[in-house]
Amino acid sequence: MKLSACMATAICVVGLGSGCVATAQSESPPKTAPAGEAKYDDTRMLEAGAKILQSNSPLKGFDVYLNGFHPMKDNPEMQMEAHHYCHQVNEDFAQCVLFDGNTRTANMNGVEYIISEKLFNTLPQEERKYWHPHNGEILSGQLVAPGLPAAAEHALMKKKMNSYGKTWHVWHTGHQGKPGDRIPLGEAMLAWSFNRDGEIMPGLGEARDKQLKVNRAKKREERADLRALAKPQSGVDDLSGKFPRPTKDIPGVVDQNAAGQKPSH
Repeated sequence: MKLSACMATAICVVGLGSGCVATAQSESPPKTAPAGEAKYDDTRMLEAGAKILQSNSPLKGFDVYLNGFHPMKDNPEMQMEAHHYCHQVNEDFAQCVLFDGNTRTANMNGVEYIISEKLFNTLPQEERKYWHPHNGEILSGQLVAPGLPAAAEHALMKKKMNSYGKTWHVWHTGHQGKPGDRIPLGEAMLAWSFNRDGEIMPGLGEARDKQLKVNRAKKREERADLRALAKPQSGVDDLSGKFPRPTKDIPGVVDQNAAGQKPSH
């Protein structure tokens, strides 16, 4: 699933140039198969009937596809690639369903809500610890929109600058060669974002890039102009020092407290 054809066309029409041509999207199948028997014939018949007689209206509109990575806030070395299928509800709020792949057999393993800086600044202080900043993901080239032409992806990332996400993973479906659980187990896990180079596990980003034919270094270079839009964000330093590897600042990614800013109320 990519940005819907109508939406992609609209982006191209709104001044992104005549060279705006959608690119092919690479498949990324899930690595975990859920426990359970194959569907019985009567189950398939019920599904066919439901498809004809019932509406799936709440699912329509989840047509913005983003791919990125999440470390778990309480266990930063548990890291997952996340395929986001999002619905932009309004200019300041989006809601996303997360999967461990982008094929028909992908497993739903979480949810993410994305809000603008404006809405984040309305949150009470106690609530903000659940919302991770996005500038590091964008400026590093980690967050991508597979299948979109470069100009349209750049416009999308520009709109997400200074935004925040609240993400819960409810199923550990595997990472970095480690097998996932066959069914969702345990408590929901609050996920965070990578805000420094070196925080992501060696090999995790490279494997995604190879699978989806992504060039993170090139995207990082192409997004250098977005640094001018970057404001200090809450939560950039929340996982500082919690990774067993050397880390390095990402230009333009600054914590509010380090910048001497008082969080807005």
